[in-house]
Amino acid sequence: MIASEIMLPPHAPEIYLDRATLWNAVENCEKHPKAQLAYSFDIAMQNELTLEENMELARKFVQEQFVTKGMIADLAFHSPEKEDGGIPNPHFHVMTTMRPLNPDGTWGQKQRREYLLDEDGNRIRDKNGDYMFNAVHTTDWHEPETLEHWREQWAAAVNTKFEEKGLDVRIDHRSYVRQGLDLIPTVHEGANVRQMEAKGIRTEKGELNRWIKATNRLMQDVRKKIKALFVWMAEVKEELSKPQTPSLADLLIAYYNQRNAGAWSNKARTGNLKQFAEAVNYLTENKLLTLEDLQERLSSVNEEFEALSDSMKKKSARIKELQELIREGENYQRLKPVHTELNNIKFKKQREKFETSHDAELRLFYAARRILKEKLDGKPIALKAWKQEYAQLKTEYAELSPQHKPLREEVIRLRQVQNAVDTALRRREQPQAVQRKKHEMEL
Repeated sequence: MIASEIMLPPHAPEIYLDRATLWNAVENCEKHPKAQLAYSFDIAMQNELTLEENMELARKFVQEQFVTKGMIADLAFHSPEKEDGGIPNPHFHVMTTMRPLNPDGTWGQKQRREYLLDEDGNRIRDKNGDYMFNAVHTTDWHEPETLEHWREQWAAAVNTKFEEKGLDVRIDHRSYVRQGLDLIPTVHEGANVRQMEAKGIRTEKGELNRWIKATNRLMQDVRKKIKALFVWMAEVKEELSKPQTPSLADLLIAYYNQRNAGAWSNKARTGNLKQFAEAVNYLTENKLLTLEDLQERLSSVNEEFEALSDSMKKKSARIKELQELIREGENYQRLKPVHTELNNIKFKKQREKFETSHDAELRLFYAARRILKEKLDGKPIALKAWKQEYAQLKTEYAELSPQHKPLREEVIRLRQVQNAVDTALRRREQPQAVQRKKHEMEL
């Protein structure tokens, strides 16, 4: 850890600048033993900025987005040491209070009761005789829209800093889907994995990301080619729909005859003949006689390609989710004894000393507990089952990835047919254009 600090709103008591005093006070406010005590965030800093610039940016962001809203923020800056050229992973952790702080420095309520009333304005009782009510949050800090706003503001702050420094890089808080990019997201590697990869040690996460990146490149290439083919079909369909239009095979024959007529050597003519045979065989094997047949085949290839890509994206998303569950589950089980030991300490000073010396471990434990609570919704931790599912999905993902290649090869074959048809059509039109020009000159 590089540094840590606590940021207070103006009306907060200065005693909360002491970490132990702050979080003991937060815990003492809660009545339920399983009450959530804080929001926690892990935010990446940028390798393009200096450490000082990153820390200044982080403080400004936390002040504007959290502290001015009445939260107390506990920051911790980290920059794990890298070895032998490993990629730096600077980041900061933020824990913020959940309860709003009243103007007099006392803790407010997370929720208030909004009683249900009948048509006469009287409170309604349930079958047990208790008044019925809805719990209404006193702030919007828990709302998904608020989290989205914070993510957006952090991206904007970083990009503004990049622009100020004249750097041609940007970050985006949105997912690939929301950005309109039909790509499979890579998984988070972390500092240790990056250091190992930098040393030439191939890791499980590194391998998975290499598969994902290669698949994304292939998917983009295939989509680009399919889109171009659909555009071409729309343009040439009218031409091929005219009376006595030759078949696709006729156009291919005309194209390769013209190529052979201009060939300089037997080797070139042999190459043309081979390409012609491959194209005709492809059309024959797939019974593609007309443009409509070709268009139907392209639609079928496109549907198969999109179904395969969708399956891979779903598996990749589940793999990423399982990685987080496994990581947090292992952290929870590994660090639970530390938390248990803390709870068994009865004396305040000893407890504070223990908290200070085990600060990083307790932060990881609290973060793991919070994430697992949100993800599992009361279900038990199932590390063994998660790891088995993860291994199975990795195997299935590896089997799916190569299935893109034959589809790409077929799209390339379709592009070859497109090129031949285009060239043949242009050459058919050239004599007509020359004849029209000659007629115009005679007039």
